[in-house]
Amino acid sequence: MLQLEDVTVRFGGHTTALEGVSLRVADGEIVCVLGPSGSGKSTLLRVVAGLQDADAGRVLLAGRDLAGVPAHKRGVGLMFQDHQLFPQRDVAGNVAFGLRMHGSGRAETEGRVAELLRLVGLPDAGHRAVAALSGGEQQRVALARALAPRPRLLMLDEPLGQLDRGLRERLVVELRALFHRLGTTALAVTHDHGEAFALADRVVIMREGRIAQAGGPLEVWQRPADAFVARFLGFDNLVPATVRGERAETAWGTVPVPAGTPQGERLLLVRPHGVRLRPAGEGLECTVEARTFRGGDGSTVTVLLRPRQGPALEAACTLREAPGEGSGAWVDFDPREVVALPPQDVPAAG
Repeated sequence: MLQLEDVTVRFGGHTTALEGVSLRVADGEIVCVLGPSGSGKSTLLRVVAGLQDADAGRVLLAGRDLAGVPAHKRGVGLMFQDHQLFPQRDVAGNVAFGLRMHGSGRAETEGRVAELLRLVGLPDAGHRAVAALSGGEQQRVALARALAPRPRLLMLDEPLGQLDRGLRERLVVELRALFHRLGTTALAVTHDHGEAFALADRVVIMREGRIAQAGGPLEVWQRPADAFVARFLGFDNLVPATVRGERAETAWGTVPVPAGTPQGERLLLVRPHGVRLRPAGEGLECTVEARTFRGGDGSTVTVLLRPRQGPALEAACTLREAPGEGSGAWVDFDPREVVALPPQDVPAAG
């Protein structure tokens, strides 16, 4: 459906926002682009939408080169973080806007508006003022408006960014189900990897205008390509290592690694669930520096540990298991949660 070929964008002739980016989005696929501020993810979206010219490369939609095609003739839908609803129009008027711009008749427009409001869970909201809607309801109206003209590609820029976490987590599940039910091809930009991993069929992580890694959510989560991707995903348990067989020598001592792990000098990632609390005297001795409660009910705790040697460690455990701050703790490592990354100089966390 969508293809980017070596797309480059430079601002002011010297600042590079995108550098040789190539990406394909299949028909009916949901792709989420992730990255820190300044990584180029929003520029990529603007290039596809026709709001930003590329200095090099091509953008094709359903095989058609979009060079010179203005934004309103590209057949793409846009949904922004701030929704950009028309305050002078009611809900139905907002959803109908794109249909009227495309010359749809009154009966067709009314039918399509009613259909979409049912799909987004607002069947009786047509005559409500948008100012009277909650943030989540406004998000649903913006989505219905973007979908109304049946775009070949729907693009979303931080679509849930202004909503509270609980509402975001609920709506992202609804969005994924709706897109799959409609067969919508979607390209979304977000900084929230939890949101992206829940929504996407495939995630693309960007760094300094380039694609650092692309793949299925589970693949990227389990096998980050390098230290940048690992840290962006929130994994800080990184340590230089020498891998020999199914053991790695590190500043934390000997760490078991999965069979088939690349040998030699590597950078070892241990996910927090792979740092296991042990009885006193067994394993690596640490001091508990802090505890952070996770999850809505606070039942999951991330414990920051300071070993006697090597960088700090994060361990994930239940509240019942979590040792108190200032106490001693002993840990070992689950090889199923250990990943060997390419060797790289990375400052010790903490």
